[in-house]
Amino acid sequence: MLATEARRVAAIAWKDATAERRTKANFNAVVFLAALILLLFGFALGPEVEALQRAAGGVIWLTVLFAGVLSFNRSYEQELENGALDMLLLYPGDRRSIFVGKLIANLAFVLLVEVILLPTAAFLYDLPIARFVLPLGAVIALGTLGFVTLGTFYAAMASRLRAREVLLPLLLFPMLIPLLVAAVEATGAVLAGDAMGDAGAWMRLLVVFDVVFLVAAFLAFEYVIEG
Repeated sequence: MLATEARRVAAIAWKDATAERRTKANFNAVVFLAALILLLFGFALGPEVEALQRAAGGVIWLTVLFAGVLSFNRSYEQELENGALDMLLLYPGDRRSIFVGKLIANLAFVLLVEVILLPTAAFLYDLPIARFVLPLGAVIALGTLGFVTLGTFYAAMASRLRAREVLLPLLLFPMLIPLLVAAVEATGAVLAGDAMGDAGAWMRLLVVFDVVFLVAAFLAFEYVIEG
């Protein structure tokens, strides 16, 4: 039974990844938007290196949020265009495997965007990310997991609604405030060398956020997708 659901999860994640790999249109657009946001924030903050470094944590996570919402909107778009979502729901098996499969595909997509985004931010904002690869990677991974979990869940909730492109950020962003605060503070502390040992407390908050909303979204997905 578990093996069957695991194969279904893998098939859904592979389908979404294959569709994105064939077109690349969404990925290119998201990467371009992320680079543009970083550049515009850089111009707005001015030429002082200290000011850029102080604001870097917030700028990086706001860029991830804006870029990630584009991928979440597209997550259910193809199934809705050709009626495949209804066929997926009629297929025997646990419908929560759809959520897990799309969560894995979205997580891979956002992490790939971040692989390009972080070196770009390091270049534009003169950030010493090479010195803090492991703690910074842990903060990015924890923050991204919580962000993608809620983004995938709310994209399913908004998928059958009109103006879903507008509704998704309105539903999603208020729920992300605790995660955004913790991720920005942890990123800033790590990039500053974490002399006061503040990053650990913010990372524990990210772990709690991830566990709570991962379990809640998994349990509630079946009711949301049928609505």
